[in-house]
Parts: sequence; structure tokens; C-alpha cells
Amino acid sequence: MNERDSYREPVAHRIPRGIVDEATARTMFTLTRHPPAPGLADFVDYHWVLRWDLRGKPPHQQRVLPNLAVHVTFFPGASGVYGPARDVFSYCLEGRVQGLGVRFRPGCFRAFLGGPVRDIADRAVPLADVFGPGALQAAESVRTAAGDAQMVSSIDNLLLANPVTLSPAARQAAEAVESIAQDPGITRVAQLCADTGLTTRSVQRLFAEHVGVPPKWAIRIYRLNDAAQQLASEGRADYAGLAVRLGYSDQSHFIRDFRTVTGQSPAEYARTARTAPEREPDKDRA
Repeated sequence: MNERDSYREPVAHRIPRGIVDEATARTMFTLTRHPPAPGLADFVDYHWVLRWDLRGKPPHQQRVLPNLAVHVTFFPGASGVYGPARDVFSYCLEGRVQGLGVRFRPGCFRAFLGGPVRDIADRAVPLADVFGPGALQAAESVRTAAGDAQMVSSIDNLLLANPVTLSPAARQAAEAVESIAQDPGITRVAQLCADTGLTTRSVQRLFAEHVGVPPKWAIRIYRLNDAAQQLASEGRADYAGLAVRLGYSDQSHFIRDFRTVTGQSPAEYARTARTAPEREPDKDRA
């Protein structure tokens, strides 16, 4: 993954990305992020554009850790509205492809969906089911676009075609998620309730309706993404100390949660994250 400087998020905005085996991924595709149109800023964190050229090379299976965001994607064989996930997402990269995804702010997709976000958790629905027939034309525009700006413009226009507003409840849900994002010290639902001033039941209802997953799972996602990033950058770590910093009562609980989400133990994840195969550069790579 080669991330360019086309977009920089606010420093306080902590976003789980969770590209598994990032060292290898950097040799397989390029990734750029772009801000949405101003009219979408309440709803969208950013657009992300992927390109890869693996012609004449073996396919690459890329895995991404689960996160809280709804992603709307425009890729061959993987176009759709993907709800917040509890499992690792896997996609096979082959041939030469370009595509775009939209990362919606957690808590802010309900206005487009027209129903509770929990209804699309752990699954994908067709683009046209949410955005109408214009979504197929937008997907074709992304496939044939000459550059990132054309892709982003096509999708901005699609999302702006039927204007929506962010409800007070959705804004409250987004702010609750951002409380977790901005404060790594929030490791329990009770702490989130204290931070937001809401009861446990109110937070649970808010998350089911607008985020799509329980608040306990949301907190876990941020903790385990933090752990994955630290393991990828530092390699071998003091797992007991890391577990304590992430709010776990013991090391074994942390390791069990980490393996459940990533499919690997912390040691395995650290080893693969820091080992990249050699690959000759592509002369005509986009």
C-alpha cells in the first residue's frame, strides 16, 4: 500500500483500517484517500481508491480486519453496500483493476439506507437496492475513469442525487463512536455511558439503530486494531503489558480476542506483518 498525501484526516480522528500483512500489501496495490464533496462531510470520512496490476503474476488474497464503518464499494465482483463486520474481510486481487470505496462515518449511514444499520451488519446488499439504478452507471464510470478525480466526482454525484440530512440521533451515535475513537481509555460500555451521559440501554439502542453493532463490540474493534498496529510496527511485544494498556483483565483474554478477530495469534500477526516478499516493480503500473 502506498498512501499519498491527497488527504489527511484530523489528528484526533482515530480510524481502524486494519490491512492485514501490510508489508506485503504495499507491494501489491496502491491506495489513495480523498475527501468527499462538502455536502457529504457529515456522512463520509473519505473515498479510497485502489489500483493493482498483477497481470502475469499470482493472485493475491488480501485480508482486512473488521471495522465499524459502512463501506460502499465499486469494484469488479465486489460492488455493493457492506455493513459493519465482525469477521475479517478477504478479497482476491488479480489482473489489472481500479476501483473506489466510500467509508461512511460510523453512525451516519441510516439516512441513505432508510432502515436500521443492524439490518446490514455482517453482510452486503446490492448498490441499486440502496442508491437506485444510477449506482450501476456510477460503477461503470469508476471502472473507466481516467483518474482519481473523475472517480470521486462520479460517486459524489451519486450520493448527492437524493439529499439526506443527519438526524439528531445519528449525530449522537457518531459522537459516541468518536468518543471511543478519541479516548483509548474507554475500554468498557460503562465508561462510554459516563462520557456520553446516556444510560446503557440508550447506548445499546442507539448503536443497534445507527452503528449496526453493540457498543461493546465497537470498543473491542478499536482496541484490537490498536493492538494490530502496534504489533505491526514493533514486532515482538510485551503481550501482558499490551493487554493491560488495552483494558484487558489478563493476557489470555487479550490473545483469545485477538485470534477471534484476526485469525492469528499476536505473535503470528507480528511475524507476517513485518515480512514482505521481494517483488520487481511494474513499469506500467497505474
